[in-house]
Amino acid sequence: MTLRNAVCRTSTVWIAVAALLLSPARTWAARLATASLSADNFLQDSQDAQDKEQERRDREQEARDREQEKRDREQEAHDRAQEKADRLEELYEDGREALDEDRYDKAEAKFDQLAQLKGPQTDAALYWKAYAANKLGKRDAALATLADMKKRFAQSRWLKDANVLELEVKQSTGQQVKPADQSNEELKMLAIQGLMNSDPERAMPLLEKVINGTGTPREKSRALFVLAQSGSAQGREIIGRIAKGQSNPELQREAIKYLGLFGGAQSRQIMAEVYATNPDPSVKRAILRAYMLGGDREHLFAAAKSEKDESLRREAIRQLGLVHGVDELEQLYQTETSTDVRREILQAFFLAGESEKLVQAAQSEKDPELRRAAIRNLGLIHSDGSSKALQTIYSRETDRSLKEEVLNAFFLQGNAVALVAIARGEKDPELKKAAVSKLSLMHSKEATDYLMELLQK
Repeated sequence: MTLRNAVCRTSTVWIAVAALLLSPARTWAARLATASLSADNFLQDSQDAQDKEQERRDREQEARDREQEKRDREQEAHDRAQEKADRLEELYEDGREALDEDRYDKAEAKFDQLAQLKGPQTDAALYWKAYAANKLGKRDAALATLADMKKRFAQSRWLKDANVLELEVKQSTGQQVKPADQSNEELKMLAIQGLMNSDPERAMPLLEKVINGTGTPREKSRALFVLAQSGSAQGREIIGRIAKGQSNPELQREAIKYLGLFGGAQSRQIMAEVYATNPDPSVKRAILRAYMLGGDREHLFAAAKSEKDESLRREAIRQLGLVHGVDELEQLYQTETSTDVRREILQAFFLAGESEKLVQAAQSEKDPELRRAAIRNLGLIHSDGSSKALQTIYSRETDRSLKEEVLNAFFLQGNAVALVAIARGEKDPELKKAAVSKLSLMHSKEATDYLMELLQK
């Protein structure tokens, strides 16, 4: 019911009441009763309309709440999965670091812990656990671990390495490796590197032997580095084969990194072929990072546009930010429909140091969540331009939650001057309190002076 209709109906009712007062006495009571009933009906209709409107708003709010709860559950599940993946990766890197430091007892424990978690790196964990056990002279334990790995992972790309290690263990005497042996391996690598400079043809087979042998991750990585740095066609061919999957996944990712660092158009083509045909997300992620190392915006843009895996799309977008692919990011932002992906693009603008695009989003974006993300990223850019933009946004904004986000951005900037100015002029007591609260956490002269000023009032 519109306001105009309500007013008209109310007027009609009271006109009827006035008419009754002027009517003959014998009909007055009956007509008054009718008018009273009409007024009651009107009030009831009005209340019913209000109740229905409130019910509609409540239903809409409930629908929004359910949708938000669904998003929160999905985010929690994603966060838990990411935490688990990060934990597995951390254990793997800790084990690798222990191997490089010749701390084989620690490496064995780390890889054993990783294997028990039964994640995607379990086959690699079992291989390195056996490797560490062999270095410690624990021949039987190493062979048992290798047998377990080969039984559980019959199709593993670590099988070739496992077979080579198994042969070495069986041929060994079961004695713990001595530090002198490690020193000899270092000297051999230095000798091979010197030979590579003087006689590459003789050095190539030796480097391949290191790569295909049972050396430490550090030794194999150095061998790949020497090959990549040589710039020779034969070296690129060997690295290309490994990048395509000839060796284990760890060496494959290492080879991909060196293709990005030292390769040209041919290397980029190899990586593009591997990206298109290899289903392993870790390999694809390594290629995206290699594109970044080589400044390859074209392939990163292509992946950001067409990749079906959203986590890989986000990775491509982040790497675009690191290579300052601002034009490509702008195109993606204009065509993207996913809020999560658009939020990632805003983060990439920050990585590119592109405050202008963030200001545009903070001022004109229709989605409040994206506006908040833009404001937050502006707070991470410490510049006069971003500070002035935040001040303008705060002065024009009417949404309290967005004004609070600006206060948080000033806090991230360490911009006590702006927060003091807001605390002095803000009429909203809650926003003023929020500004003062942030100032109380800042160790700056401007913040301290203002807090002392408040105490003296």
